Amino acid sequence: MTKPITDTMHHIGNGFFISSASDEFQKLVKKVNESGRAGKIDLTISVKKLVKNGAMQITGKVKATMPAEEPMETVLFATDVFGLQIDHPNQKGLDLKVITEEKKELKSLEANG
Repeated sequence: MTKPITDTMHHIGNGFFISSASDEFQKLVKKVNESGRAGKIDLTISVKKLVKNGAMQITGKVKATMPAEEPMETVLFATDVFGLQIDHPNQKGLDLKVITEEKKELKSLEANG
């Protein structure tokens, strides 16, 4: 009976391969959960015969593709000289003032009854 592939995975890099795969998988699940977008993890195991007596070189590689980040964006307006600015070039600005609210003591009225 053959051994499961996970036995071999534990031997690659003295356990570092399977440990790295587990860590990357945990990070991937967290990012997918946070973003709601898909990601993936690829585990590559290469097998190469070294000599005629059956010795094999096994290498492992872990590659995690995290979900794409939300792009950062803004809206800017083109100027006559092809620059960008925050305000629309043909729109006039408003002279806005901050008004502070006066704090007045509240009066209570007693009901006659």
